[in-house]
Amino acid sequence: MTDRFSESVVEEATLAWLDGLGYTVLHGPAIAAGEPGAERSDPGYRDVVLERRLRRALVRLNPNLRTEALDDAVRKLTRTDAPSLLERNRAVHACWWMA
Repeated sequence: MTDRFSESVVEEATLAWLDGLGYTVLHGPAIAAGEPGAERSDPGYRDVVLERRLRRALVRLNPNLRTEALDDAVRKLTRTDAPSLLERNRAVHACWWMA
């Protein structure tokens, strides 16, 4: 017997937790590029952010923002320019705190 968790155990527990919080949990292939309900643009599943969902959430949270401001927010959250992962994380979090 091993005391290590596999990725699938962690993933299933996380999905169950999110479902319990009221999030809609979808099977990845159902939203894959090329599918009728596609939300991804990359067939290799490398898109980290589902931009259409991000945009809808920003509109819901900021209903009075102009389209240009929403475009700018999406751009800042999805295309951070920094040489390292740590600096990218700091840049993304700075966007939220400064907003």
